[in-house]
Amino acid sequence: MTEGRRHLDPDDRSFLAAASALIMANPFEVTRQQIAALVPASALAAIGDSHPMNALLPSLIQRLDRLTQHHAGSLAQYADDERQWLADAWLFCDYHRFVPEMDRSIEWELAHPGQPATVSFAPEALTLLREQGFGAAEAVRYFGLFYQLRRTYTLIDHALTGPSPCMGALRRALWNNVFGRDMRVYERYLWNRMEDFSTLLLGETGSGKGAAAAAIGRSVYIPFDPASNRFRHSFTDTFIAVNLAEFPESLIESELFGHRKGAFTGAVEEHQGVFARCSPYGSLFLDEIGDATLGVQIKLLRVLQERTFTPVGSHKPQRFSGRVIAATHQSLAELRQQGKFREDFFYRLCSDVITVPPLRQRLAETPAELDLLVQVLVTRLLGAASPEADELVLTALRRELPVDYAWPGNVRELEQAVRRILLTGHYGGESAAGSAEADFWRQAQAGALDARGLLAQYCALLYQRCGNYEEVARRTGLDRRTVRKHLQAAGTRNGEPNA
Repeated sequence: MTEGRRHLDPDDRSFLAAASALIMANPFEVTRQQIAALVPASALAAIGDSHPMNALLPSLIQRLDRLTQHHAGSLAQYADDERQWLADAWLFCDYHRFVPEMDRSIEWELAHPGQPATVSFAPEALTLLREQGFGAAEAVRYFGLFYQLRRTYTLIDHALTGPSPCMGALRRALWNNVFGRDMRVYERYLWNRMEDFSTLLLGETGSGKGAAAAAIGRSVYIPFDPASNRFRHSFTDTFIAVNLAEFPESLIESELFGHRKGAFTGAVEEHQGVFARCSPYGSLFLDEIGDATLGVQIKLLRVLQERTFTPVGSHKPQRFSGRVIAATHQSLAELRQQGKFREDFFYRLCSDVITVPPLRQRLAETPAELDLLVQVLVTRLLGAASPEADELVLTALRRELPVDYAWPGNVRELEQAVRRILLTGHYGGESAAGSAEADFWRQAQAGALDARGLLAQYCALLYQRCGNYEEVARRTGLDRRTVRKHLQAAGTRNGEPNA
């Protein structure tokens, strides 16, 4: 310990240590009960339904003001844990001081894609941080983190609607994917190393994997440039998505890696692939990664391992500095077992694996989530909130769909249902709702299957996917005649659904 350092009194030390742990935690995990242990009940009552961390702010400001009045608020006066706790308190208060300005800056960039906003309040924020004892370079880095934190929270909280427990788990997982569960590890070691962490999103078609990927991809750290009063890149340009299922095998390498002029028949001009177009501060989203051929998987693995790629027809490697996010609705376990998905590629992709829940699970946990989703979709479609249109849609859904409708198309189907009702006043569901998979999940979640029924419906689900008795028998360990018996019990005959 350096001679002459100050020490916090026991009360401040205890409070700031506890506050620091919450400040650095995942905000989607912090509860009102945790905050209630640190602040008076009136502080929590005053914030209403807003985030519980807002109730901590007045108490922190009061303590920091008192320390400052006694000339004991500078970080330079403290060391070790006490300096860290005090730094976290200052950063928390500074961040909240500039939230309105950051929100306006984020909104401006959303309205002007590709243009980094001029951050007029940056000199004030940087001066404040330096006065509190942060070094000049440290202040610039923390200011960049402020903006990243605000973007990430806004994108995750607003883009992924729903109070169901499974959606709460998704929001927590997405935050951890960007910052980790303990943000102190991120700000010390990882903030400029996230290119080494790939993400794999799993979930059914239409469940919202693209929205989850965009929330991650637009939440990257972007350095701030004090000389220009701008960030070095607009966050609106940090996310590039490509659906691998949309391209034939002959063109997918060109779309990913680009090609030189004359590299193959039809290559009449040079083409820049998505890896080249991705910003050094950006993320590349490879949707339907399960459709990638083994040859493409090998080349993608090389990019992830060596961080370089070579356009088709070229021998000059190029550097890739972005982050990779991949997604699929397929079972990668099955693809790996069948030899269609490389083990080494899978393990290079799965630094983090996040499952996006299907709509039926969300509604089974919290039925009222349907009302909220309809409100969000109607507002997005009409450009403004409309309680009358909300009620029109909800009335039609309740009138024409069963309570346990499985929503086989997930949120994407719900969005189309809203459109159809606004146009025609009706939505009767899709025929896929009667599929084996929808029946299986609906009955399983309702607890309506006994052991025999569970096995019968599972056999029907497998048959629908693979199309023959032999494969169902292999996967279940049953003989072919037993499989046929279970399929008949589940409502199929001769391999075809009963009419």
